[in-house]
Amino acid sequence: MKFVFVILAVAAAFAIGGTMIDTKIFGLSPGAFAAVLAFSLIAVANIGWYVSEHRGRLSTTLLQAVAWVVIFGVVITGYAFRQEFAGISSQVMDELVPGRTPKAGPGEAIAVRRSDGHFGFDAIANGTKVTMMFDTGASSVVLTAQDAQRMGVDLSSLDYTVRVSTANGTAMAAPYYLDALTIGNITVRRVRALVARPGALSESLLGQSFLEKLAGYNVEKNRLVLRGI
Repeated sequence: MKFVFVILAVAAAFAIGGTMIDTKIFGLSPGAFAAVLAFSLIAVANIGWYVSEHRGRLSTTLLQAVAWVVIFGVVITGYAFRQEFAGISSQVMDELVPGRTPKAGPGEAIAVRRSDGHFGFDAIANGTKVTMMFDTGASSVVLTAQDAQRMGVDLSSLDYTVRVSTANGTAMAAPYYLDALTIGNITVRRVRALVARPGALSESLLGQSFLEKLAGYNVEKNRLVLRGI
């Protein structure tokens, strides 16, 4: 009996707490979720109590039948709430593995906020893998000298005449064009870029010359979602 009161108290807490926030739990209103939770837990508690009290008198067949009913119920519940569970597991992984790259849909790129508070993408610039930090304060895509060298750029031929503004300040850079820049499932061609002086940047920047060619981008909780045109 005490266990039933505990269950009802938990359900009531969900219902009362839900009235204070405009949200749903597994697609249900807080009140509906509280009712489902209470009835489900009470049913499980009653089945468990009945089995424990009559274990000696219940046949093996009946015990197996009860076990299959429970398994079937778990499977049906898991299927019914598969999308919600997938969302929860994804959020858990985001917390356990900061900065991981989630699977993006067609025409999208997704990044999880890193431990330093920024968003980073694994990009392909002119066929070379480059890590870029999302920076709306940068007027253009800016490559570090090291990344540019890996792409085959001759740094001695560059003219560092452009002052670039970034979220971390200003730096001198040389104009350059990328034939193609791919991030996630988005590819943009002929992207205006800059190459920073050696040592001026620790990480290449994903700036406005790429972002302005997208349909849009937005932050959802700790995720940054880019959407191509």
